Amino acid sequence: MTAPRPAAGAPAAADPDGAPAAERPPAGTDRRPAALAVVLGVLAVALLLSAAAGLALGSVRVPPGQVWGIVAHALGADRSPPDWSRARETIVLDVRAPRVLLGALAGAGLAAVGTALQALVRNPLAEPYLLGVSSGASLGAVAVIVFGAALSGRLSLSAAAFAGALGALLLVYTTARAGGRITSARLVLSGVAVAAVLTAVLDLLLLTTGRGNEARAVLAWTLGGLGGVTWDTLWLPGAAVLLGLAVLLPQARNLNLLLAGEEAAATMGLDVARYRARMFVLLSLVTGVLVAAAGPIGFVGLMLPHVVRLVVGGDHRRVLPTAVLGGAVFLVWADIAARVVAAPVEIPVGVLTALCGGPFFLWLMRRDARRAAGRGAS
Repeated sequence: MTAPRPAAGAPAAADPDGAPAAERPPAGTDRRPAALAVVLGVLAVALLLSAAAGLALGSVRVPPGQVWGIVAHALGADRSPPDWSRARETIVLDVRAPRVLLGALAGAGLAAVGTALQALVRNPLAEPYLLGVSSGASLGAVAVIVFGAALSGRLSLSAAAFAGALGALLLVYTTARAGGRITSARLVLSGVAVAAVLTAVLDLLLLTTGRGNEARAVLAWTLGGLGGVTWDTLWLPGAAVLLGLAVLLPQARNLNLLLAGEEAAATMGLDVARYRARMFVLLSLVTGVLVAAAGPIGFVGLMLPHVVRLVVGGDHRRVLPTAVLGGAVFLVWADIAARVVAAPVEIPVGVLTALCGGPFFLWLMRRDARRAAGRGAS
């Protein structure tokens, strides 16, 4: 027996939040989603505690009580005489605080970019690293460093990284679209191919540069890391991420429409081609600035959206804000691990995220393969 069709002119069925059926994510993606306010509240508290841990932990341990005292004293909330050394105050405020804030910004930005990309191209494996965006941003930034064209310092580095990210994403999208409709397999293969070519060019630049110290510095930068950031250089990634989130967070409805299919999105009044073009520029800007600030940190944009969907469901009204906070918490702790696991030697953050993301990527592919096999058997 088939379900009765709604009468002509009747409004489309709505979900508990009031969204028409066409604006909801595909069926099966929301399985008993947790209360959004509870999840966001827990993540916000976790982020504050993670930031405190990031200020306290490292090759030099600072007691938590002193961390709170140093921060309160710097904010003017505590006028009592300090009972800590000037060296510890410098470590907390000038060394660790900027990198903790950059870790939170980079984690939030990469998670949001990955979530949006997966909806824009309708591919659960999409993320800046896989689609060559990080490779393009890295090539642009390294070209500026190697050829000594950084006339405006960090600004020119970020501009070159943005141009490389945008060029790589457009190349991947154009290649995947050549010869017909874009498919998930074609998009992934195009991203892998473009990333391989750009990485080869990047390696060539590193090998042909005649300055050994510079080559080693660039190689360390390409592994990803939050060290070296200062308050003077933090404003640019902060502005890029805040701008990106201000534009992305209200886009949950349109991202849900794209997951339902291009035809459904067009029926609901969304100009898909123009919308994708605008979003690609925005995502490339955020990715390029973050790569210029912290290097290419991979797999954050791949893992976090999927982990978040397991908790809050597939509706982007829930996924986007949760992924932002979850990405910030994850990268702050990845940076803490990079500092303490082999202290006093610091492990590049990109290495740790790859060690987490590689197995997760394999698990994700096996899960999708099992689902495809199950659909074929049915």
